[in-house]
Amino acid sequence: MEKITSEAEAVKALAALAQVHRLRAFRALITAGPQGLTPSSMAAALGIAGSALSFHLKELVHAGLISSESRGRNLIYRANFDHMNALLVYLTEHCCQGAGCEAAPLRANCATC
Repeated sequence: MEKITSEAEAVKALAALAQVHRLRAFRALITAGPQGLTPSSMAAALGIAGSALSFHLKELVHAGLISSESRGRNLIYRANFDHMNALLVYLTEHCCQGAGCEAAPLRANCATC
């Protein structure tokens, strides 16, 4: 499993999500699961201009929260579930004063949601 080992990595991911269009795009990719989405389908669903969405997707890729793959003429964007889970682990690793609280287990991928 991927691991976030520094505050800088966590801040980079959180900063990428701290913008409404990026958060909406990330959530749409989480919902889409492993099949991912094309930018045009995301733009239409989210009501964001393609050029603006491209900028936001680049920020999410840079933060490691999503990935892109060329498929023919299209790009397919997918959520990076490992990085998302690593961020959640980093944020909660010292919860309950280190006593190991009974937090719900993290889901490894959308197939088990």
